[in-house]
Amino acid sequence: MRWGRPVGHAPVYRPWVPLRYNRPIPTTVISFDIGQTLVELDLDFLALRLRQRGVEVAPGALAAASPGAWAHYDTLVDAGIGHPWRELMAALLTGAGIAQVEPLVDWLWEQQPTVNLFRRRIAPMVELAQDLRANGATLIVVSNSEGRLAELLTEIGLAELFAVIVDSGRLGIEKPDRRIFEHALATCGVTSHETPVHVGDSWSADIVGALDVGWRAIWYGRRVAPVDDPRVGVAPDAAAARATFERWGLL
Repeated sequence: MRWGRPVGHAPVYRPWVPLRYNRPIPTTVISFDIGQTLVELDLDFLALRLRQRGVEVAPGALAAASPGAWAHYDTLVDAGIGHPWRELMAALLTGAGIAQVEPLVDWLWEQQPTVNLFRRRIAPMVELAQDLRANGATLIVVSNSEGRLAELLTEIGLAELFAVIVDSGRLGIEKPDRRIFEHALATCGVTSHETPVHVGDSWSADIVGALDVGWRAIWYGRRVAPVDDPRVGVAPDAAAARATFERWGLL
């Protein structure tokens, strides 16, 4: 469809009137990480992907192996290994009873940018995001990802929640670099009348990065610990995250 006046009709001239909405609209900007914050590893989908390679494994076996695999992942992260995705997947598949996992891990990693395994909604956190948006907040995404996060969020029906989706794989800057947060805030085109808030599961990437740029932060997930800083909310679950937003007057 082409925009313009209908063919054969004389143009209609109207007096110029200043637009009242040509300035940034004040709002509260709330930023979310994605992996392990709004979505998590989908074990059913992983079982389906393995089946496509001729490997049968029950989702229940993957679920049983998951705590040990994540414990291994946490140990590596604490040792300074930045993002041991392959090691997590190898421990998970081995724990589920699969032999010779290395070729499968290589294939899954190769496919990850276009067929992301982290796609299962964390329903209470998604509901919280929806409530914040309904309450007038502008939601954005600031995430370290592989470059196709917008496509994934569209595929799983979450993209419409966000005014801006900033994916480190496309921007070329990763959290905790303050520039990724500054870019996200500038790109969303609004003026935040409250200090922006970032929600994420990684202390080093999400919380340190948000605090460095002058934002508040909510540390969410299974690895949180007490923090003596009024700028930081600690949320082991969605209920605690919601309570922090309520305490800050944002819900």
